[in-house]
Amino acid sequence: MRHHERPYIGDWYKNQEYNNIFEVVASDENEDYVEVQYFAGEIEEFDIETWYELDLKRIPAPEDWSGPYEVAKEDLGYSDETIHPEDWSGPLTEIEPKELP
Repeated sequence: MRHHERPYIGDWYKNQEYNNIFEVVASDENEDYVEVQYFAGEIEEFDIETWYELDLKRIPAPEDWSGPYEVAKEDLGYSDETIHPEDWSGPLTEIEPKELP
């Protein structure tokens, strides 16, 4: 049996044997299961005994959280166009006082 910690919801792990990463999304030791979501989006459930047999390493959450969610770059507000300060606009531009003649 491996000696790693209990599964906590929100923690990320790397399975050393298969070289994949996942987040624990549900766990109940009384009900004897751990549910994980792999970075690519697949969900898998393990019984507690299997969980403790896995060769796992706890890791920080990936910087690119969008992996399992199929979020397009455009949906995140990014674009390939460069924005220049003179192109910026926002709520303050609408309330700034107009110059007096």
